[in-house]
Formats: sequence, structure tokens, C-alpha cells
Amino acid sequence: MDLFSSSWTALRTAVAQLPDEDFTQPSGCTGWLVRDLVCHLIIDAQDVLITLVTPAETEPTRDAVTYWDVAESPPTGDDPLDALTVRLAAAYEEPRLLKFHLDDVGSAAGRAAELADPGLRVSTRDEVLTAGDYLSAYVLEWTLHHLDLVAHLPDTAGPPAEGLARSREMLEKIARAAFPASLSDKDALLVGTGRRAPTAAEKAELDDLAAKLPLVIG
Repeated sequence: MDLFSSSWTALRTAVAQLPDEDFTQPSGCTGWLVRDLVCHLIIDAQDVLITLVTPAETEPTRDAVTYWDVAESPPTGDDPLDALTVRLAAAYEEPRLLKFHLDDVGSAAGRAAELADPGLRVSTRDEVLTAGDYLSAYVLEWTLHHLDLVAHLPDTAGPPAEGLARSREMLEKIARAAFPASLSDKDALLVGTGRRAPTAAEKAELDDLAAKLPLVIG
């Protein structure tokens, strides 16, 4: 629960401090500008709010790691929902409106997470998780999107170290293999999810794991 809060706060703070011109820079998400990514974060915050008030009576079907599905191919930006996000982001017209909405809905999602009973069973995507597992899963979401946010913004602060470490741990569980110790947590996440290609040296160190990559999670 603490990692959810620290990761989410760091990401929202980074967005709040962006100058307007950065919103038209590319993000680390294929086909999305920074403004599109921020719009997606608003939708994510809404999903958190909806899920935390959607209780379930049945036993959990997923946990923080199995919450994630692994796709066969990276996104192209042509998915209808991705395209809708781009149109919604453009409709805001001014970065300050995106910032305001993210702060408004994002703060509410953060408060809801702090108030949630970790053992509460909640339903999302036709699956059941405890609230604690659901929020833990989102540490990976926030961390990856924080990396996407700063992909072409070198002067913007990146995700907190503890979020990077926890996200690497979850990605290794999804892969059922450990990344080489020589890879930093950040690089393990970028290479592991296909956000950048491994160097020749990294590929050699990845060995058999290289064949499993990228892990396109969603």
C-alpha cells in the first residue's frame, strides 16, 4: 500500500512540474505524446476509484503478479482505445487542464487507496483480487508509465528506487526468471518490457531469457 502511494505521488508530482512544451514531446508509449500518456493516467485513476468501490464475494482469481496478461506483440498505437485516448487528450487543448484533472482524480484515487482495507475483495476486468494485491499490481503500472513519461525528458525526475525494485521483482515473477544482476532495475524494466532493445552485451547476459522478451504486459 505504501509503495502504491509513493509511486503514484511521484508520478503525479512529475506531471505537475512539467512545462507546457513538454506535453507535445514523445513519450515511451508507441504512438503517444506526453499529453496522451497523461490522459491515460487520468483514466487509470478512474479505474482505481471504480475498482476499490466494486466489492466481490467470491475467492480471488488473481494476485498482484497474475493480474497482468502478457500479449504476443507490442502495441502499435492503432488499438481503438489507444486512439480514443489520443482524441481525448487533444480535446483538453491546454496542458493546465490535463494537470488539473489528473490532480483532481489522481488525488482522490490516492486517498481511496490509503483508506482501502487490503483484505477487501474487489472486482475488475471480470477477475477478483484483494485490494492489497490490486494496488500492489499498480506499482508496476505507475513505475512503467513514469519511465514512459521521462523517456525523452532527461531533466524530469524518474520513478522512486523502491518502486523500480518492486516492479523488477514482479516482472521477474511474470517472466519466471531473474534478469542479470548487471542490469539496473530501470534497464531491466525497459529491456524486459520492450521499451528499448538490449545491447549485444546485455543480450548475451540475458541468455535464454532473451527469447522470452519482450514481455508486453497489460
